[in-house]
Amino acid sequence: MLKKPKIGTVKKQDILEKVVNVAYLSIGSNLGDRKFNIEKTKYLILEQGINIINCSSYYETQSWPNPKFPKFFNIVIKINTNFKLHKLFIILKKIEKKMGRKKTTRNHPRVCDIDIVDYNNFNLVKNTKINPLIVPHPRMHTRNFVLIPLFEINNNWIHPKNKRKISKLISNLSMINISAIKLI
Repeated sequence: MLKKPKIGTVKKQDILEKVVNVAYLSIGSNLGDRKFNIEKTKYLILEQGINIINCSSYYETQSWPNPKFPKFFNIVIKINTNFKLHKLFIILKKIEKKMGRKKTTRNHPRVCDIDIVDYNNFNLVKNTKINPLIVPHPRMHTRNFVLIPLFEINNNWIHPKNKRKISKLISNLSMINISAIKLI
């Protein structure tokens, strides 16, 4: 029987091992048992040898741009990984698929959505024919369901591209956006 990996466990780095990369991931779900979907996604991330260092609370938001779609549950996690950015991206896309995510129209309901919010606090734009990879996420600074959970786990975080503190990014959100998010 497999032992469930523990959140917050970090393996010691051997001198010959690769440097540990720090990343923040946003995980959301608005189909089925949303909380279970996110917990299973976290487990699948751990199974890949990726360490979850910290995890925000759950937040519920309206689906955007169509509020008639089911509401989302969202969290942000901080991870340590030996994977380079592109490999991490591929692993996360495979996890989304394993969770049952299918190609649909943009912004339609989904079982699992994983976005790389930040990776080692640097900017990268890499477009491939298969998947575009842009880090930090290009719209994360306007999304309360990313900023508020991220603030919860790192209130000193600074946007790698525009160099603004997370508290300033949150203060720039409209009050409607802030009041629409609910702690679960």
